[in-house]
Amino acid sequence: MSSPFLTAEWRFLAMLNYRIDPAILAPFVPAGTELDSWQGTTFVSMVGFLFLDTKVLGLGIPFHRNFEEVNLRFYVRRTAPDGVRRGVVFLKEIVPRLAIAATARLLYGEKYVALPMRHEVPLHGGRPAHAEYGWKHGGAWDRLRVVPAGDAVEATPGSEEEFITEHYWGYSRLRGGGTVEYQVEHPRWRVWHAESASLECRAAELYGPQFGAVLAAAPTSAFLANGSPVIVYKGARIG
Repeated sequence: MSSPFLTAEWRFLAMLNYRIDPAILAPFVPAGTELDSWQGTTFVSMVGFLFLDTKVLGLGIPFHRNFEEVNLRFYVRRTAPDGVRRGVVFLKEIVPRLAIAATARLLYGEKYVALPMRHEVPLHGGRPAHAEYGWKHGGAWDRLRVVPAGDAVEATPGSEEEFITEHYWGYSRLRGGGTVEYQVEHPRWRVWHAESASLECRAAELYGPQFGAVLAAAPTSAFLANGSPVIVYKGARIG
């Protein structure tokens, strides 16, 4: 295992999931990995969450410790000497700080952009009433929102909730070829099902026309994960 690069807490992860034609994602699959699916269904997910108490190499950076992130991601797998590694690939990640975006692009090859952001996660007795994340581009605000229902429970092994929430590897394509692989460590999360979920996003402008119709439809499922402390390890080039 490589050494830790980043530690933080990821909290209140609002996850809106959409079925997608694998052919749309094929051009974005990093070398050395293959698309992953759950019961034959390929997903993309819009995910918004809070990045808290962020430290890089053990040091907190003033004004860059607590912030929002919203990302569009899909799921891949790689057969490594120690077995199958299930991971995520980010199509785009939005954060409110330019320095964060620049560092992630440089070190991990990730598709980070910096935009104005805001969030609402009102807590009632420690339970979120809802989780809403917004980002501003083109002079207007977009947002995603999840209202949880019932109690948060650990995802059942083999369930869709487990497929969406439990990934411990990240993969990104490098310019000129090659792939960066990095490990993410965290305990299993507890998940609320969504009473309601919505996405208001000019997706074709932000992500490309091939994703516009996909994200304009209602999500096929939505969850809110409680989150936890996480460790992101230094990446290594594969392939």
